[in-house]
Parts: sequence; structure tokens; C-alpha cells
Amino acid sequence: MLEGVRHLPKDDELAAALTAARAGDERGFAVLWRALHPAVLRYLRVLAGDAAEDVASETWLQIARDLGRFTGDPAAFRAWLFRVARHRGIDEVRRSGRRREDPAETVDTGSAGPDAAAEVIEGDETAWALSRVALLPTDQAEAVMLRVVAGLDVATTARVLGKRRGAVRIATMRGLRRLAADPQVVHRAADSRDSSERV
Repeated sequence: MLEGVRHLPKDDELAAALTAARAGDERGFAVLWRALHPAVLRYLRVLAGDAAEDVASETWLQIARDLGRFTGDPAAFRAWLFRVARHRGIDEVRRSGRRREDPAETVDTGSAGPDAAAEVIEGDETAWALSRVALLPTDQAEAVMLRVVAGLDVATTARVLGKRRGAVRIATMRGLRRLAADPQVVHRAADSRDSSERV
């Protein structure tokens, strides 16, 4: 269902970038951002909806500010990053419940990149998948996003969510079962099988 979701790089690929970024190297930070930002943004789209990009920016600003004090390996960094994102997302949901915002009057008409068609198709697939995950109960949606999309292990997901490992396993399992039984997911999977059999 989440075919358009890229998997995170391995810890050994991020270790050098993390070490460099902690020492203040901008290129190291850029490597971390490029590797982890897509998963953070997907997670926040489920948690914070339309405010996901703003919340992601706030998350990365906090990470950049506090990175010099961070100690740990890439797995610990991912856990810290998603914990910060979660807290920022929850804060945004609370804030948005207290205020109304009017949509912007202007529309960005910037040019599309060279692979715009492929990006739109992949983006549509990912957006559709995230919209289905967002319909799950919150605990299940967060568990699925962190375990399946962000690639965090059970222990790390439990730390991010402040839950026990067993609760994370159950929420993930229930969320995945619900998704598998979702009529739109079932229909889309059948359409996908039919089209691949015709090829």
C-alpha cells in the first residue's frame, strides 16, 4: 500500500553524517535532513494534517539548535527526531483547535521539476495511502507510521510514543489489519492485481 515510501538508510550510512553534524558541519546536517525529512513529513501529515510542513520546519529548527548536546547513535537520533516531531505536532493540533486561519489568497505558480509527472503520480499514491492511515485511531496511525513508514523498531517507537512495547505491537497489528480490511484498500489492491495480470 505504501509503495511510494522510501526506506531509511542504514545506521552505518548515517553515523558519519551525524558525527559531522554534531560538530557543526552543514553538509552532515544536510545528509541527515535528506535521509530523514521525507519520513518525518509523512508522519506529520497523519498527525498534524495541513500544518505538516510548518511543524516539520519547527522540528528541524529545534534539532539544529539542540544537536550539539545530543549524544547517541543514528537509531537514538531517529528516536529523538520523531519524539520532537510528535511533540511539535501535538502542540500544533492543540494550537489549531484554539484559532481559526483563513486560507492564503495567493497561489505559488513556480515551475515543476523535470520529473513532475512521476512525482505527481508517486505523490498521489503516497497521499492516498497516508489518507487511509490518517483514518485509523490515533494510537494505531502513529504506530503504523513510525514502525512501517519511518522504519523505527518496536523499542524506539515505544519511547517516542511513551508506551510499552506490547502496546506498540498491538496498535501496529490492529492498524495494519484495519488497513488490510479497508474497502478502498481492498478495491485498489484488486485493481492493481488485475492491471498487472493484463501486462
